[in-house]
Amino acid sequence: MPRLPADPQGFIRANTALEAPAMVPEFKLWLASEYVPIWQATEAWLEEQNVDPPYWAFCWPGGQAVARYLLDNPALVAGKRVIDFAAGSGVSSMAAAKAGAATVIANDIDELSLIATRLNAEANGLAVDTSSADWLAGADGDPEADVVIAGDVCYEREMSVRALGWLRSHAARGRLVLLGDPGRNYFSAQGLEECARYEIPTSLQLENRGMRETVLWRVLPHP
Repeated sequence: MPRLPADPQGFIRANTALEAPAMVPEFKLWLASEYVPIWQATEAWLEEQNVDPPYWAFCWPGGQAVARYLLDNPALVAGKRVIDFAAGSGVSSMAAAKAGAATVIANDIDELSLIATRLNAEANGLAVDTSSADWLAGADGDPEADVVIAGDVCYEREMSVRALGWLRSHAARGRLVLLGDPGRNYFSAQGLEECARYEIPTSLQLENRGMRETVLWRVLPHP
């Protein structure tokens, strides 16, 4: 069963703050910062609050790269059906919506992430649908889409292999598949085409450097 605090929306608002991500100042998102409680959260505190690790409370570089690229190239998604895999804070979904996508579905298996995504979209006057289906496990694994986007999905070896295989399967169907990655340990550029490169400011408490060079890739049908 998903773990959620008693009042999920209230929890997010009480423990984060509306802030503009470095690469997408067009938006304000409910994010963790040095000044809000969830920044200093311990495992025990999260357990007490009935919350899994709050990845949704940070605007990771891969997601920012996807968002920036879509905002700068709106024709890629204008009038199209977009799905956002492992959406996190929903920043990429919001960029697709702002760029004129016909529909946007933000997907994440963390229910609190989807609640945060809806709050973030609402804060910016955007419409984003959400799905908690485990797409990698085949649950609604072939949603209707013209464009598939994903950011920062290569943290773990198994997850990276499965995610890249799933993304490639969509590219093989003729869909535009975009992936943002800041050089995570299990990332491989094989079968990918570079579209853009960004220097994105990050927190030293989250990353091992103050700036992360992050690349926006197009996933090709074959490795």
